[in-house]
Amino acid sequence: MKLRTRMPARLSASVALALSLTAGVAVTAAPTASAAEAPCVPRVYYTVNTNAINFRTGPGTGYASKGLLYRGDWGKKIATKGSWIKLRLGQKSRTGLPKNSTGWIAKRLAYDCVPMQLD
Repeated sequence: MKLRTRMPARLSASVALALSLTAGVAVTAAPTASAAEAPCVPRVYYTVNTNAINFRTGPGTGYASKGLLYRGDWGKKIATKGSWIKLRLGQKSRTGLPKNSTGWIAKRLAYDCVPMQLD
């Protein structure tokens, strides 16, 4: 008798364990947002819209380049001066500039997102 009463308990524990393991795998296998995608906050996050632009030490072509940014590199705007914006990179750039590096780019070479309006 004891064997029969314990068998369903063991079986239900095994099923619960199998379900929790399956759920854990499903959670880890679920697709996540791309790290390359900038958050969408207009006039705050900017994405480079062309290839090989200079990431400069100051707001103008007379300042030295820290490196190049390519289409898809993005950052948070932390300052503006005329037609230039200072960005803090949101991820490591395609050319290897580290995340959180700051530099200046011409505003016309980047775009901010436009949130979709649902009616």
